[in-house]
Formats: sequence, C-alpha cells, structure tokens
Amino acid sequence: MNIEKTIKSMEKRGFNVHYFETAAEAAEYLRETLTGKTVGIGGSITVRDFGFYDAVKENNTTIWHFLTRDPELARKAYGAPVYISGANAIAESGEIVNVDGTGNRVAATLYNKEKVYIISGTNKICPTHEDAMKRAREVASPLNAKRFNTKTPCAADGKCHDCNSPERICNMQVSILGRPNGVKELEVILVNQDMGF
Repeated sequence: MNIEKTIKSMEKRGFNVHYFETAAEAAEYLRETLTGKTVGIGGSITVRDFGFYDAVKENNTTIWHFLTRDPELARKAYGAPVYISGANAIAESGEIVNVDGTGNRVAATLYNKEKVYIISGTNKICPTHEDAMKRAREVASPLNAKRFNTKTPCAADGKCHDCNSPERICNMQVSILGRPNGVKELEVILVNQDMGF
C-alpha cells in the first residue's frame, strides 16, 4: 500500500485530500471546519464507530438513516447539500469505489451537492482499480450483507456469488474517476487506521 502515491493520484483526479494519522484527528478537523450546514450521512461503519457522526452533529443539522434504515430518512439525507459517505475501496491510481443495494448512497456522492466528503481508512487502499472493485464486491459487500442480516449467500458464507437474491446489497458498483460535475467539491478524508469494512 502506497499512501503517498494514492494521495497524489486522487489529487490529480480533482479530489481535495486531507490525510490524518488518527480518526480522532480527522473527526476534530470535521468538527472545526463543517459548521452550520445540513448534512446527509450514508450508512457507514466508519462514521458510526470512529467519532465522525458525533463530530458532525455538534454544529450542523444531520440526517442519518443508519440506525433505522428508514427509506424516508434516506431520501432526506440524499437531498442534503452536504453528504458524507465511507468508501468500500480506493485504488492507488486514485479511483474511489462504492457498492450499494438501493442506490441512495452512491447517488448522493455524485450529483447536486455543495460538497461530498468520502472518509476512508488506509485499509481500503488497493494496488489497482481492478483490485479496488474486487475488494468492494468480495470483502465489503459480504461483511455488510451479514451486518444487515440479509438472506443472501454471501451473508451465510462470506463469499460473493453474484447472486440474484431480492435482498442483494450490491446492485450498483460505482467508481468515481474524477470529481463529478454535479458536485462542487469532493473531499477525501484519509486516515492511517483500519476503519470499517
């Protein structure tokens, strides 16, 4: 894993990157810089477990459907001008990869946003774009399927079967190759810790 190469690659692709050694430092950065906004937050273990939600809710109006999986809250979060998401994988060549079952999370990172924050631990960095896509499907998706207690083969055995289950959580796989034109700024907060799936 080459962190310096990854940061340079993401910057070349038009992403604003901030690197931190710890999640606590990154959360404090968000607390200090993100104030007075309406912020939608995707369902992210990283946001939940590493203090980011607490940092953001302090000085902002936050909409987070993680705990309830309420579709109405998901729609409201999608409509917020600022959106925070995790990443399933990041390639050393700079691409950000996310998998989604419903589409609200990936859609919210792509269009009609004042700013999008992608928060990731360095454990998500992969050597190539192909490796990042593979990680998203074969590592993150089965773990999330198990977390959501879905009735899918991957939730049972931890392996991707490219199934047709009605509860499949990997119906979309999105690679962000550069800052989307519908987003004024995309900022990656990269933390030198293992975070999330």
